Amino acid sequence: MKANFLLIVVVSLVLSACAGKPSQPDPSTQTAQAMYQQAKEVLDNGLYNRAVELLQAVESRYPFGPLARQVQLDLIYAYYKSGNLPQALASIDRFIRLNPNQPDLDYVYYMRGLANLKADENSFQEFFGVDRADRDLSSTRQAFDDFKILVTSYPASKYSAEAKNRMVQIKDTLARHELMVADYYMRRGAYLAAANRGKYVVEYFRDSPHVEQALEVMVESYDKLGLEKLKNDTHKVLKHNFPANNRF
Repeated sequence: MKANFLLIVVVSLVLSACAGKPSQPDPSTQTAQAMYQQAKEVLDNGLYNRAVELLQAVESRYPFGPLARQVQLDLIYAYYKSGNLPQALASIDRFIRLNPNQPDLDYVYYMRGLANLKADENSFQEFFGVDRADRDLSSTRQAFDDFKILVTSYPASKYSAEAKNRMVQIKDTLARHELMVADYYMRRGAYLAAANRGKYVVEYFRDSPHVEQALEVMVESYDKLGLEKLKNDTHKVLKHNFPANNRF
């Protein structure tokens, strides 16, 4: 009985000593909110590479927490701003796949459009004002589709107006691209291929300022091919829509 009483006293003393000792904060036990707030401040200050590291740490440690989706959205932006476009696009596609009904999808499609546009850019050439409409534009075409999804599916989105402006710019770039390819074919005697490029512009970019030039390419190509009816019909369309045109 006495032994049991002594054991209780010893245990009580040990617990009292532990309770009285002030606990030291452990950085590794930061809450998700605190970690995210630090990452967000870094992101807002434009330190995108560091923000990526911090956001990745939050995502890794709290993959299913209440902040998980917001962390993923911020990571998309940080990847984009840091120039890591493949990772940005991969993260976007993953987010869309896992969150098909999220209210933030308008923003995600907007970011996918921006990322695809940027993927086709050549910053060195654009800095010096060199026209790069002759480059491969597969990502630019995808960007157009991304913005179109945004405008069609989320017309009330705050990103919709900007997406529409981007689509107009992309159509202009794509039309110029088609005409540069048409010129390439013309100079090499591939007149049917050139005519088809002009026809593509007329059919798909009819509100573009490059339609007049596209019709000229078609008229000249049909003339070279000896296709008189197609040449005359296209010339009538050219004169009807652009009466001041006196090239032919």
